[in-house]
Amino acid sequence: MPTKPKRPCSHPGCPKLTAGRFCEEHAKEEAKRYEKYDRDPAVRRRYGRAWKRIRDRYAAAHPLCELCQKNGQLIPTEEIHHKIPLSEGGTHNEENLIALCKSCHARLHAERGDRWHNHK
Repeated sequence: MPTKPKRPCSHPGCPKLTAGRFCEEHAKEEAKRYEKYDRDPAVRRRYGRAWKRIRDRYAAAHPLCELCQKNGQLIPTEEIHHKIPLSEGGTHNEENLIALCKSCHARLHAERGDRWHNHK
């Protein structure tokens, strides 16, 4: 399947071509800016160092996307998702976690409507 042509980085004045929104250099800057200004401070507190250790341990134990694996596809894990979000009373317990690839993770959030400021 052919890939999309690369496009210019969305950072003002950057001529580098990229497959995503930002080139590698500016993607890191944008992530820092998002964490500092756009992400809710309460969310930042819930995802600290302890979460990173739990996430890494779960990803090591589940190296393939669990949804894709049910469909017979072997896609590497890229995200660890909470089945019940922390904001709705979920926890970091293994029973509440699922290993997903980026497309499955994005699809779950799109179905929930809780990403990209679509919530009411």
